[in-house]
Amino acid sequence: MSPGPIDTTDATFTAQVLQAQGPVMVFFWAEWSGGSKMIRADVDSSASDFAGRLTVARLNIDQNTATPPQQNVSSIPALLIFKNGAEVARKLGALSKGQLTEFIEANL
Repeated sequence: MSPGPIDTTDATFTAQVLQAQGPVMVFFWAEWSGGSKMIRADVDSSASDFAGRLTVARLNIDQNTATPPQQNVSSIPALLIFKNGAEVARKLGALSKGQLTEFIEANL
């Protein structure tokens, strides 16, 4: 497993997220989203902070338009944690690094 986040797509979401071994946090984002830009570095660093315990994936909603509605994501930034193919937690909006860490810890 690489220490950085993985980029997932409509085509790879099922394999990389829903069929993954262990928990996966998916960051739904877009280039034009100020909130996404605010938390991107913290989300990316959480991939190494939680290496071996959590996979961090990013999904660009402009390039991948099928997955967000399938996962009921209508606003970004959105962070969803999946375990065994099911969503177990969701946070919407920009979070501080501390809030992000607490969210992940509470749902591992």
